[in-house]
Amino acid sequence: MNGNTRRTSPKNSFGDTTIDDSSNTAYDKIKLKVEKNWNEHIRKSHQRNWTESKAHSSWQIFKIMAEFVDGFEALAKIGPCCCIFGSARVRPGNRYYELAVEIGKRLAEEGFGIISGGGPGIMEASNKGAQMGGGKSVGLNIELPFEQGSNSFVDKDQSLNFDYFFVRKVMFVKYSQAFIMMPGGFGTMDEFFEVLTLIQTGKMLQVPLILVGNEFWSGLLRWVKEVMMEKETNISPKDFELVKLANTAEEVAKHVLDFYKQHALQPNF
Repeated sequence: MNGNTRRTSPKNSFGDTTIDDSSNTAYDKIKLKVEKNWNEHIRKSHQRNWTESKAHSSWQIFKIMAEFVDGFEALAKIGPCCCIFGSARVRPGNRYYELAVEIGKRLAEEGFGIISGGGPGIMEASNKGAQMGGGKSVGLNIELPFEQGSNSFVDKDQSLNFDYFFVRKVMFVKYSQAFIMMPGGFGTMDEFFEVLTLIQTGKMLQVPLILVGNEFWSGLLRWVKEVMMEKETNISPKDFELVKLANTAEEVAKHVLDFYKQHALQPNF
């Protein structure tokens, strides 16, 4: 090595600036400046996005209000209806599909309209039964990724579309004079326990809440009784009595008709 050759520290780059490692002070100053500028950029970005979010929320309120108004006006004109919930995945020929057709028909023959979620499966079957029984066939539809699209048995003037699940739920709960729960998935369980909770807490009037299919529901009811009620005492025996079980269309109709021999037909809240 040539003795006159002076060693220099290796170079590093930060952004567009090349820094000599021997100059730690200069490096630190530039680093702090870059970090400060970046933090200011992040702060302004967050502030801008939050402002945009608030503006979006304000407009969203009007869309939600419009869905409530349209739903209230349409359903108030229909008259007493029974709501049938259940799986969207069953098809004609399935025993629960055919039973839902019978239930919809039987209740329509007693003068009740039928409200469903408007889609396929049990919803389609209940609307089909409503038409067969000469009753009003109502569909409260919402777009879902894998199963929704209004079924052909909903009356053309009784089909409502919703963007918001919670608005749609309010429509079910306010105007249905009975809730018939056919076998289903998470959505059916959600609807069942929501209605049950509203009745239990007195946030809506008591109406018939009927689980159809002993084979499907008996395990859940056993757990509710033995664990939730008896072991943990999280509900009372009176709460458990809010639910009825049925296996046939005639049993469903009897529960509904017996209830309304003693109670008036009216919106639930």
